[in-house]
Amino acid sequence: MKEIYSFTVELEKKSSVDVEKVIVDEKTGKEQKVKVPKEVIEREPYRIILREPNRRMIEEADMEYSIAMSKCVKKGILTKAMLANKYTDSGGLIAEGDARTIAKQYTRLGELESEYTRLSTKTGKKTKENTEKISSILEDLGELRRQIVDLEGVYASLFNHTADSKAQNRVILWYVLNLTYFVKGEDEEAEPEPFFKGENFEEKESYYYTLDETEDALYSLIQGKVATFLSYWYFSTASTKEDFEQLDKDIESGNV
Repeated sequence: MKEIYSFTVELEKKSSVDVEKVIVDEKTGKEQKVKVPKEVIEREPYRIILREPNRRMIEEADMEYSIAMSKCVKKGILTKAMLANKYTDSGGLIAEGDARTIAKQYTRLGELESEYTRLSTKTGKKTKENTEKISSILEDLGELRRQIVDLEGVYASLFNHTADSKAQNRVILWYVLNLTYFVKGEDEEAEPEPFFKGENFEEKESYYYTLDETEDALYSLIQGKVATFLSYWYFSTASTKEDFEQLDKDIESGNV
């Protein structure tokens, strides 16, 4: 299994063991050994693996994004491009230059996503030229998404409630539920298992909410990291292992 990144956590588990203790009989004064229970805390390692998605998985995630986007628009929720255009025309909360830039960026983003979908869904044998073009588009998408995130950060409260943001949250959840695997213990030959159980997205989502509501210990231990890593991966297509290692350190030190 190809990995985006993996990390190890230790789950604390309480157990009871019998230990020998010497006691003195009050009547006879004799010493005797007895076994008494003692609570101990064991640390069990879990390796959390973020699987690299294959082409079919990326297409399914893109479809989930499109469905979520369409539902939001039908409910009257503005897209980021619509919001940016609105403030370009009327002024207000967004600086005019920023509004124009954001509107252009989302137009370009839509063009790149359409081109990627067209090339990745072509039937027949993939040519070298086609593969290189797809790789180039993915790099451009990653760079453009980073630029958008940087600029939108200034207006986060405004853009967080747009159709795009809700669709992005949905697609990141899709990746969290479908790319998260684990290996219990230290057996390097063990086969990774899906962390979220279910045959499809809806079943995995239901299991996800169950873990959240029951405050499952392992889920609580990893959910923040998994969401952060996959959000970073989604918005930074060309990220490296070193990038994730640095992000991991930042999370552990409280800088993220």
